[in-house]
Amino acid sequence: MKKGYFYIAVAVVMFTSFEVVLKFIAGQINPVQLTLCRFTIGFVFLLPVALHTLRKRGEWLDGGSMAYFALLGLIGIALSMPILQMAVSYTGSSVSAVMFSCNPVFVTFLAFFLLREPIKPRHIVALVLEVAGTVVIISPWNTKLNMTGVALALLSTLLFSLYGVMGKKKVAQFGGAVVTCFSFLFGSLIVLAFILLTHIPTVAQAFQSAGLDSFANIPVLAGYTLQNLPYVLFVSVGVAGIGFCAYFLAMEYQPASVVSLVYFFKPALSPLLALAVHGEEISQSMLIGIVLIVVGSLCSIVPGIVESKR
Repeated sequence: MKKGYFYIAVAVVMFTSFEVVLKFIAGQINPVQLTLCRFTIGFVFLLPVALHTLRKRGEWLDGGSMAYFALLGLIGIALSMPILQMAVSYTGSSVSAVMFSCNPVFVTFLAFFLLREPIKPRHIVALVLEVAGTVVIISPWNTKLNMTGVALALLSTLLFSLYGVMGKKKVAQFGGAVVTCFSFLFGSLIVLAFILLTHIPTVAQAFQSAGLDSFANIPVLAGYTLQNLPYVLFVSVGVAGIGFCAYFLAMEYQPASVVSLVYFFKPALSPLLALAVHGEEISQSMLIGIVLIVVGSLCSIVPGIVESKR
């Protein structure tokens, strides 16, 4: 139980710092290119841990397991991440962020149907408070919503939620490090194939015609420098490698619905970190949202701790 909450805390710290660190290298690297880099380096970083875990558990990866990890990589990395980037192109990062931060809402219900995890009243209360807090922070009513962008953001969130829930089905057998590592491998390979496709003139022209210039002729190595290398390594090894691994390790000890609360902590803590690092102001609505999210998260987590002690 305690290990589960420790891994959740590690994931929260890593995921919360992602956008704050990205601000140091904004505009220097194509987002899809960075996705490839993050998950490739994350795979390399986790591979020794994953192999050690397999030996320790006496498990080996057969064709069926590899196909399952390939499906995970397709859903959670190769599809969810680029679709989220497309949503940002249509709606902006704030609206996409509020949609993606509602990941626990999808996870709670997907986990009920796919993993038979119970939905308790405290989970519903927590979801309501956390969604309300996230909406208050983003304030989408101040933004003219593009329905294409909203639909893409919801699709990305649903796919990533499915990635987490499906990943948990293999966590019990192989462990969090193995699930994370090999889903990263296949996700990176699929993203690389997509990047190569964007260099086909007709494909590149189609993305440009749709106003998605960042999806045309995506580079593989351009933009990396000695100056931005530390930040790239942090979002790759730290956020992708350690953060995602901690996310799935937490599922060895906690229900998927509880672990997914990581994504509700993110919009509450990111503004505080941005204040400390970049000096960004925290508005009144943001402060109210943070309080709502913290209270909602405590509604879900504290009763679980009390129950475990009993």
